[in-house]
Amino acid sequence: MKKAVEIDPLDRTFSLANLQGKGVRGKYLARITKGTNLVRLSPEVARIFPTEESVNNALLSLAELSKSLPDLTGRAGGRTTKRRAA
Repeated sequence: MKKAVEIDPLDRTFSLANLQGKGVRGKYLARITKGTNLVRLSPEVARIFPTEESVNNALLSLAELSKSLPDLTGRAGGRTTKRRAA
């Protein structure tokens, strides 16, 4: 009786041909992006804000500060006026 060939699960010589089925690109994209907002930071910003928590704290502080400042656009109430046709 022949022995079954044991395959080492840590063997890194597997090729894509050995895998069962085909991979589907973007299969879980909708599930991942449903409750997540990902933003790519520039390297300069990432050095200043190295963690997710530091970025969130900075943005929340900026949002609170912007609420306390007067409107800098000079418009009263944010309404726009239509120009008269010449």
